[in-house]
Amino acid sequence: MTNIIFLFIAGAIGYLCGAIPFGFLYVKITKKKDLRQIGSGRTGGTNSLRAAGLVVGVATGLSDVFKGILGIWLTRLIAVNYVSAAWLPWLLITAGVMSVIGHNWSVFLKWTGGAGTAPNIGWAAAIWWPIFPIGFVVMVVLLLLVGMASVASLAMAVIVPLIFVILYLTGYADFGATPAYLVGGLLAALVIAWALRPNIKRIINGTERLVGPRAKRKQAS
Repeated sequence: MTNIIFLFIAGAIGYLCGAIPFGFLYVKITKKKDLRQIGSGRTGGTNSLRAAGLVVGVATGLSDVFKGILGIWLTRLIAVNYVSAAWLPWLLITAGVMSVIGHNWSVFLKWTGGAGTAPNIGWAAAIWWPIFPIGFVVMVVLLLLVGMASVASLAMAVIVPLIFVILYLTGYADFGATPAYLVGGLLAALVIAWALRPNIKRIINGTERLVGPRAKRKQAS
């Protein structure tokens, strides 16, 4: 019974951390605009960049990564002395996936939000820190080369569970003891893919929004 109670607590912690609308707040403060009425209407780093420039975009992205980390950190802090070592990973992935859900459908923004990529990187990096630099490189390279934030987001949605699959199968640093993290990665990937359904349709149709150098080249032409 204790494990189930803490499972709900972990979900609530993750959701509330993820629901903090940093991008919305930063753009509101700096530009006095509603980020939901600009560009894609999402509240993540890419649309914040579009609405308020590089500094706000980067600040939003890093803050959204921190949300995922915070959910994991608080869950571990609260639950570590009350649940078994075997059960704790399942609480952590619950907090992680719920941080993505909270980001995408924030109670503070009438169930709107982002696509979930940054908190997905955040919670996963809180479990295995190299995911953060991997995510940073993948996102930057794809944004520069492809110019579609949705493609970068979908790529990271696939890479995170793939990393946890490799860690699980190789048994690296005790990751082989539980499939929880790869399950969490897969669930988060499904949440992100669901949120990006309109973008996937536009990618297929060739009408997806561009960002970065490709967007500038298109405007110049």
